[in-house]
Amino acid sequence: MIRGRINRRALALAAALGGAAAGVLSVAVLVGALPMGPSVQAQSLTVALPPAASDRIYASPSARGRPIVVLDPGHGGRDPGARGVISAVAEKDLTLLLARELRDRLVERGRVRVAMTHDGGRSLSLDDRAAVARRLNAAMFVSLHMDSAENPLARGASVYSLSDIASDAEAAALAASLNSDGERNSDGSVRALLSDLVMRAQMSASANLAMRMVGQSTGRFELRPDPHRFAAFHVLRRAGSPAVLFEAGYLSNVDDEALLRSPKHRAALVRALAHAIETDIAVRSTR
Repeated sequence: MIRGRINRRALALAAALGGAAAGVLSVAVLVGALPMGPSVQAQSLTVALPPAASDRIYASPSARGRPIVVLDPGHGGRDPGARGVISAVAEKDLTLLLARELRDRLVERGRVRVAMTHDGGRSLSLDDRAAVARRLNAAMFVSLHMDSAENPLARGASVYSLSDIASDAEAAALAASLNSDGERNSDGSVRALLSDLVMRAQMSASANLAMRMVGQSTGRFELRPDPHRFAAFHVLRRAGSPAVLFEAGYLSNVDDEALLRSPKHRAALVRALAHAIETDIAVRSTR
């Protein structure tokens, strides 16, 4: 009787890598005759891994050839992000809901095409997320998050754009927290790809987008004081296009958490973001 034994550790490694790496993994398979047989022959088993990030484009038939907007739901997979103080809801679940709702709104209106860095279940690095925008030659990159603070009274939405100098200590701390995934050393290679002139133009366009988002949000839902802030966010720098990070509110605040879990409130967020995105794309397209 011939029997095969698959190296279970290798298969476990393949499953673990499925959410973080693209490509093909070969693992060892040991094939022998009887359990006490003298000979064991090593062969290989090829396991196809799913891509780390998605390049799927969502669009209405009338949007063919329109600019692409990449939506990046914050966290995901093994990284839950912040937790709500009422229900312990995970930030990753709410950002994914918000991203899907914003995607559907933009696709329905037909002024842009939309891609998402992931659609749940994946842990992606900053490079994986930003690479989607670069591969698709996207016109815009929008990362969606929800905040948390030690002060339970802190609440309201805010928008962050890219800058080498932080607007304030809190913005610098947020950037440091989100950047802390072990990828700081790769920043030099990205800088080498982009001239200072191009980077300054990207920062300026990102700031304009952030201000449009603030303008569309004012009066629709609560914003933080000085809602447009900026810092050296790695994922925004690497996107290669105008890019912002939208913090929809505070899961550490009981009122904000209740609102962020409400489809009605998220619809207000979506309307403001969609209008700002479409306006920004239209203005830049006419230049």
